[in-house]
Amino acid sequence: MSDVRARATTLAELHESGAMVVLPTVWDTWSARVAADAGFPGLTVGSHPVADAIGSADGEKMDFSEYLGVVKRITDSVDVPVSADVESGYGLEPAELISRLLDAGAVGANIEDVVHREGKRVRDRQEHADYIAGARRAADEAGVTFVINGRTDAVKLGTDVFVDPLAEAEARISLMEDAGARAVYPVGLTTADQVTRLVQAVTIPVNVTAHPVKGHGAGDLAVLKGLGVRRVSFGPLWQMWLAAVSADQLAGWLPSA
Repeated sequence: MSDVRARATTLAELHESGAMVVLPTVWDTWSARVAADAGFPGLTVGSHPVADAIGSADGEKMDFSEYLGVVKRITDSVDVPVSADVESGYGLEPAELISRLLDAGAVGANIEDVVHREGKRVRDRQEHADYIAGARRAADEAGVTFVINGRTDAVKLGTDVFVDPLAEAEARISLMEDAGARAVYPVGLTTADQVTRLVQAVTIPVNVTAHPVKGHGAGDLAVLKGLGVRRVSFGPLWQMWLAAVSADQLAGWLPSA
């Protein structure tokens, strides 16, 4: 546990530093070592790319124990702190979720407000904040400065679900900050104006998803930093890019018809 506590402290300090932190999203020990060896100070494990890698599917369809086995192999393979995407918590109470993540060596987690195992039900604002608060309490009781990255899909879900998706995201990330999240993740942001508004709504880092080559809709790394973004991850986009590049290159080895 001492190593977990040390890694958690490192990750928390990165988030509290005020500097931009890029945490590549990995899916196995190979991708984790590639990113760590490149010099990144921490990593995220993505449920989507892991599911693709093991022949499962995203949306809490993986066996959680199998997923945590992947997380454990990753945390054992690198010397940097690792955060894991746990979707909405796989039906676990916050205390059990945190306990199992710590056992796997993870020192942070994305926790989202769409409950896939319940027909993609969207948690109420306060319900999700309460879940985040429960996770915060459990981590604090374990003596670990665990980095909860509170995710909301309000913008991604759009006007089919919310009258004003951006305002809904703003309200949700504010509640999650109050509940003890050390970062917030309003997925689906595509413009500089959206990013600016949500960055200004909280004092903790806002996470955006970027493509490792194409960047983000609001701009490249320098632009995002200028907008006040302080955390960037890749979601499934790095894995998807590698797949596309590989398929293109391998096509040259197909025998002519």
